[in-house]
Amino acid sequence: MLFALALGMTGAPNKNFSPRDKAFFADAATVAFVRPGLVFTITGAQIASDGTITVAFQITDPQGLPLDRAGVTTPGVVAVSFIAAFLPRNQEQYVAYTTRTSTGAALASTIQAGVDSGGVLTPVGSAYQYVFKTKAPAGFDASATHTIGIYGNRNLTEFNLGTNRASATFNFVPNGAAVTQVRDVIEDASCDRCHDQLSHHGGNRRGMAMCVLCHTPQTTDAESGNTVDMKVMIHKIHMGENLPSVLAGKPYKVSGSDFSTVAFPADPGDPRRCEVCHSQTTGAKQATAYLTNPSRAACGACHDDVDFATGVNHPGGPQFDDNQCSGCHIFQGENDFDASIKGAHIAPTASSLLTGLAVSLANVANGGAGGNPTVTFTVKDGSGNALPLSKLSSISLTMAGPTTQYGYTSFGSDVTTPGFVTESVAGANCTSDGTCTYTFKHPVPANANGTYAIGVEARRTEVVLPGTTSQQSITYGAHNKVTYFSVDGSAVTPRRQVVATDSCNQCHVSLQVHGTLRNDTEYCVMCHNPSNTDASTRANAVVASDRTVPPQGINFNLMIHRIHDGINMQASDRTFVVVGFGGSHNDFSDTLFPALSPAGNPLDLANCSMCHVNGSEQILPFGLGLVNDPQGPVNPNQPIASACTGCHVDLPAASHMLAMTTALGESCNVCHAIGAAFSVAEMHAGF
Repeated sequence: MLFALALGMTGAPNKNFSPRDKAFFADAATVAFVRPGLVFTITGAQIASDGTITVAFQITDPQGLPLDRAGVTTPGVVAVSFIAAFLPRNQEQYVAYTTRTSTGAALASTIQAGVDSGGVLTPVGSAYQYVFKTKAPAGFDASATHTIGIYGNRNLTEFNLGTNRASATFNFVPNGAAVTQVRDVIEDASCDRCHDQLSHHGGNRRGMAMCVLCHTPQTTDAESGNTVDMKVMIHKIHMGENLPSVLAGKPYKVSGSDFSTVAFPADPGDPRRCEVCHSQTTGAKQATAYLTNPSRAACGACHDDVDFATGVNHPGGPQFDDNQCSGCHIFQGENDFDASIKGAHIAPTASSLLTGLAVSLANVANGGAGGNPTVTFTVKDGSGNALPLSKLSSISLTMAGPTTQYGYTSFGSDVTTPGFVTESVAGANCTSDGTCTYTFKHPVPANANGTYAIGVEARRTEVVLPGTTSQQSITYGAHNKVTYFSVDGSAVTPRRQVVATDSCNQCHVSLQVHGTLRNDTEYCVMCHNPSNTDASTRANAVVASDRTVPPQGINFNLMIHRIHDGINMQASDRTFVVVGFGGSHNDFSDTLFPALSPAGNPLDLANCSMCHVNGSEQILPFGLGLVNDPQGPVNPNQPIASACTGCHVDLPAASHMLAMTTALGESCNVCHAIGAAFSVAEMHAGF
């Protein structure tokens, strides 16, 4: 029976589900019987004159077929909870009717927004009605917007279909008037850029509309004494290690969780990228609220060294209410870096005051095997004007190949970098229109074949607002361009695309590393190849202990998986430290990957498609070269194993991959290829 079930799991996928769902891979008969999924739909709500709150709702599968909450007539018991809150007129945040008492180290007793307990749930035909035990208080405002929140889960673990989770909210005005006042500042799409799917508290409470019902100013964490008001808590969490209070030595904790080491991933680590969350393109009805209605609570959440009562660290002096905030902190001023909301939150490399830098690769001549390639390129500013090379702080070209596998080509005995050569082109011949030519000193190897690549990196430094108190020097890079050319007359074949920079920028906004010089994955892989390690910098490590251990492998698939795996490695007593330029110590062992698991916990790496494109994580390339991994348990490591052990860092995983490798190569495809019994996609399905 077990064997038959295993075979069944390899059948045709269930197209009504995504590859992130366990049901996508399940036996079709099982799926037809269970009808996996969970949807709550609130069809109406009312509050009687005595304050009795009643909600009508449906529980269905994704196709709209009713489900039995008790799990008798349909598979899976459904747990459901209820919240009731209202938006006071002319106010922006909810007040919850449903509350609870909490105790903790900081507060002996405090009232918090929460769920109803003890109400009456009644089946009504194929739907349900719930009457809250909590009542709206006498004299409640029947003309204000009220919101009912429902969340819960459906347990299908006995069918190997996991736990389905869902939330729903419903706005209404008790006196029957139309809803005109809502709270819609940030849409889920903004959060999901990094968090994959916004959920918490067991994964049942999903989406911002649900979160703001409880995360209100009325709620304080009893354990720490910190408010969990959404606008304060979320700003502080995302500010994390940059909070002035944290820098001063006071950790930021909520409900026992310490957020003091959170690094905002944008730009990188620059929390001034407000529109990552406050997006102006998602359709949020109050998307501009942060620009037009600044408040002490919201602004003071990040700037928590400001004392508005005394005026300490606030150039505008004491502020006893929010009435004057928008007078100084207007929507947008005349210049970047002024006191306006937008001006004060400009990431330097995104400043409109920069004149720009754009380098394009036009063509490669004499690129045949044994030839010294001559590259024609253009250097211009953001307006398309020619930019002399003397205006740049650096500009270089990198050559690598073949594109089938970087890392194993020598460009000469004087080249110490494995698999590539980089040459400064500051002395290139340029014309007045910004067109330049440069001939590589190092030739394409005489025995080369296939397609080779040449990429460019450049940066400049500009001083903006000179002579003012806002004067600053900003260094930024040009977008890395890569061009491909045949060295033997065969068809030009670009390097396979595994990830896309646009995917990186969902979280990082503007990927830029190595002093803003490198910012495109197509270019990164030329240097971060299977042969490369940090050996050239480790010998001069500023941390003495780094010099006593072997070099660290920095092949792109190994390094990026390890960096994003971050804090998960600690469970296997592993670390990932790279010694960078100047001997810098870069420890990624505490990196917190922001994707949330189905249960609402961070550090979930199962959704490979957040980074990978075109299903590349499912394509296990057989026959590629070995990967240099001196600190790994297996060195050199096989190419597929290197990628997988980037996240699966424990010794049993390494042992398994080693055992599945023979003199003929890796056998990963037998079990883990597309359609196999334990395909990569199926093993990473979480819902």
